[in-house]
Amino acid sequence: MKKKIVLLGDSIRLIGYGASVPELLGEDYEVWQPEDNGRFVSYVLRQIFDSAVKIDAADVVHFNAGEWDVCELFGDGPFTPEEMYVSQILRIARILQDRGKKVIFATTTPVRPENTYNRTCVIERFNSLVVPPLREMGVAINDLYSVVAADIYANVCDDTIHLSEQGIRLCAESTANAIREVCG
Repeated sequence: MKKKIVLLGDSIRLIGYGASVPELLGEDYEVWQPEDNGRFVSYVLRQIFDSAVKIDAADVVHFNAGEWDVCELFGDGPFTPEEMYVSQILRIARILQDRGKKVIFATTTPVRPENTYNRTCVIERFNSLVVPPLREMGVAINDLYSVVAADIYANVCDDTIHLSEQGIRLCAESTANAIREVCG
């Protein structure tokens, strides 16, 4: 019987690793993901409601959020305050676990230093705030941050935020491996 997988998240998933994961996992897995960008963490939470039928049928839900949340458009801090981000990420994990799902959280990927609105130091801070409590909850962590940070200029494309072809491949491989590990 095929393992059913749901991928949720922002454009790092949508136009990044999400397209390659089904092929990497192969025929033993059935992968579903929304055609919509998960944008902010609160939007990912909404996607859980909108995608309930698909999520309820899944064995594993892998999700990411963060690039939109850490964005500093007005020079007065991240779009989503730290406390709200942490609260919403933990809420998503709890909701998914309450539905009996194995849950994987993918850390937010770094950006190139010349990115105008997102800063890697803020991404590191947000990741550091959510990973420990998620681990305590039994959520698996797919550390995409470290995958991309190994060579930011090779793994992030010229728009300074989205994954390059190499970054997509590496993040897709990391995601497929994390899913296989959780599935046993």
